[in-house]
Amino acid sequence: MAPYAGPWGYGQAAHLLRRTLFGPTRPQILTAAGATLTTVLDGLLTAPPAPAPPLNVATADTSVPIGQTWTTQPFDQTVEGVRRTSLRDWWLGQLLGPETSLVEKMTLFWHNHFVVELNDINDARMGYEYCRLLRQHALGNFRQLSKDVTVTPAMLRYLNGNQSTAGNPNENYGRELLELFTVGKGPLIGPGNYTHYTEADVQAAARVLTGWRDQGAPVGSYFTASRHDNTTKVFSAAFGNASIAGSAATEYQNLINLIFQQAETARFIVRKLYRWFVYYVIDAQVEADIIQPLATLLVQSNFEVAPVLRKLFSSEHFFDEANVGCLIKSPLDFSVGLCRQMQLVFPPASSTVAQYGMWNYLNGVVNLQQQSLGDPPNVAGWGAYYQTPQYHELWINAVTLPRRNQVTDLFIANGYTRNGAKIVIDPVALVQSFPATTASDCNQLIAEFVRLMLPIPLTVNQVGFLKSALLPGLPDFEWTVEWQDYQAAPTNTAKRAAVNTKLQAMLRALMGLAEYHLS
Repeated sequence: MAPYAGPWGYGQAAHLLRRTLFGPTRPQILTAAGATLTTVLDGLLTAPPAPAPPLNVATADTSVPIGQTWTTQPFDQTVEGVRRTSLRDWWLGQLLGPETSLVEKMTLFWHNHFVVELNDINDARMGYEYCRLLRQHALGNFRQLSKDVTVTPAMLRYLNGNQSTAGNPNENYGRELLELFTVGKGPLIGPGNYTHYTEADVQAAARVLTGWRDQGAPVGSYFTASRHDNTTKVFSAAFGNASIAGSAATEYQNLINLIFQQAETARFIVRKLYRWFVYYVIDAQVEADIIQPLATLLVQSNFEVAPVLRKLFSSEHFFDEANVGCLIKSPLDFSVGLCRQMQLVFPPASSTVAQYGMWNYLNGVVNLQQQSLGDPPNVAGWGAYYQTPQYHELWINAVTLPRRNQVTDLFIANGYTRNGAKIVIDPVALVQSFPATTASDCNQLIAEFVRLMLPIPLTVNQVGFLKSALLPGLPDFEWTVEWQDYQAAPTNTAKRAAVNTKLQAMLRALMGLAEYHLS
């Protein structure tokens, strides 16, 4: 965890931003490279203002005019589907945003950690409140988020806390709170008993959590004392045989405080952060040299996550060459990153229906690659972040790889048209933003695209492959001549088509490389 003291430039800035944003743009990388690591981290760890809520774009929802929010309206099962779609599309739109902030990557991290499936809860308004809570605490306090999410209506509904009573305590949330959200299992030491908690602890936690219910008008949660088990709950030796006396509506907070007194809670969440941002292998050395110091810092910071993230992202370990380009992009990283790095122009906020339509299309593309925003496959989240031994290798398979290639081919060629709007890669416009000397030299041009789009350098043969796509059987100067001819007559459609076709072929070859799927 020694502070990084090596060179700081384009390569290091690109690595940091690839891991913390959904596809950094070339201007963002250049800006970061021209600043200091400290300044860049200051920006990443600064939360932008909360976004405005999702809007109605469906004529079926007659209770809300097009372009106004449905989040404050009464629940209506007949339009629940279109509202849920609006929520997912709005959420994806936030990932496409221009901010250089960790908030969106961390919001998704918490979504994968404190999982709720929007389809299961069947109330988009509760889903929005859940999203708002995750974003509010994205860079904040892990312990406070754990308390708040315990009684947020979406979670009460998703894990059946709203059905838990003194006479029939439901163990779903108590179990997942211990197993997946905080302290983790640890090795099995007996039937149903793990190192870090026992079945008796699950039952005691369930009794603590009785009495809470969700409500829809207004969206929120409330406590009913008559449904609560007000007896003293005794925990196992894993928790020092601690007890929680009946204290009604505040009892769940005492439970969270007890769990957060266990040293393993900090280590558990730090491991998840490490796998999310660095790499999935945590061997004995990483555990001792990285996980444990960060867990200690988390406790010392009163469970604020920002100091831990700052320490990790400013460490020698994070910038170690072995940790560069070693992650496989998630479908969201791949698809949103493609749009951002190629600087696709989406419809403006003034064209709400068209804007949401494009976000909806992109959500569909991501779903086909087996990552559904708002609906992880189960309460454990996406398997790529926990399923040993493959971890993120699960993102690439016989189904998803062709679908990734299909979306890059589509955006390179004809693009996608909907509601009178079109999103498409404009490689000519992108090259025009390069320095003139870079744009007119085929070797510099290819190198600029490679360092923007790939996390690791290519071999001489791979660069030659890209050049043969750009200039099939032609000498280098041919590109210079054609580009300069176009620059001299930018309204000439034939000259523009000549350079555009060559750039499209080169991008298709580049995006077909295995390295393009790495981060």
